[in-house]
Amino acid sequence: MMENGEVNKDKINFKEAFLKLRKEKNAILLAHYYQVDEIQEIADYVGDSLGLSQQAAKSDADIIVFAGVHFMAETAKILNPEKKVVIPDLKAGCSLADSCPPEKFKKFIEKHPEHIVVSYINCSAEIKALSDVICTSSNAVRIVESFPKDQKIIFTPDKNLGGYVNSVTGRNMVLWDGTCEVHDVLKVEVILKMKKDHPDAQLIAHPECKAIILEMADYIGSTTALLNYTRNNPAKRFIVATETGIIYQMKKYSPEKEFLIVPTDETCSCNDCPYMKLNTLPKLLHCIEYETPDIKLNPELIEKAKRPILRMLELSE
Repeated sequence: MMENGEVNKDKINFKEAFLKLRKEKNAILLAHYYQVDEIQEIADYVGDSLGLSQQAAKSDADIIVFAGVHFMAETAKILNPEKKVVIPDLKAGCSLADSCPPEKFKKFIEKHPEHIVVSYINCSAEIKALSDVICTSSNAVRIVESFPKDQKIIFTPDKNLGGYVNSVTGRNMVLWDGTCEVHDVLKVEVILKMKKDHPDAQLIAHPECKAIILEMADYIGSTTALLNYTRNNPAKRFIVATETGIIYQMKKYSPEKEFLIVPTDETCSCNDCPYMKLNTLPKLLHCIEYETPDIKLNPELIEKAKRPILRMLELSE
């Protein structure tokens, strides 16, 4: 593969080379719905954060290749500390996870005694270690409702998802002021124009969107829930308020339907997460061939972060 110390990309079929190494090394490729199409196509499992966590927890592979963002690969490592977990690009971070620095969050907790901490999985290992239980957009309502009505709760880091859960459950959780740049930037006026141009289309939205957009939606759900809704609903056209990557799966399962992604601005017809899209097939091949970059976490941190994740998995069974 190497010529003069450099990869000759013209002579490599990245897909075939990756699949060959995956088999030889007893590796598994887990990919989030927001990955580019060609990565989703060859993944052993494609899903949302809950599904990916469940797959990571039960994997018997020697190497977990995680095509997602850093906090997702961290979660896989926390659940499989004895295994090597690699990610195509260490720079594939998350604006939502970055919005909740551990030191600031510790002080936030101290200001709210008698509160338990429910953390959205889109957070760092350090935040997970400060939490009582983790949730995903798929199970956030179920996790919160597992606690008594009078239990005081801090919800971090996504205030939009936390606000949505409050509205559904009638709770008054204290919300950390964090958002996902992919969902929080979506504009009401853009959606109103799309609804006007396509009156027969159903608006479906991820709960990380602003409350005003969720109020307009015909259906609200996690990426998996949105996918299942489009598969089972008889409507032929959908306006989709989430990241572009999910369209690949929607078209795969419902090729006869039309999916219109809510764009971030007038210059494109997409809403791409810049971090998710850092992962590419060449980087995927590089990381499995050289087994790097791999996720490294302190054993003590792993133990502290593992407890709230396992609690979530138990409550999600």
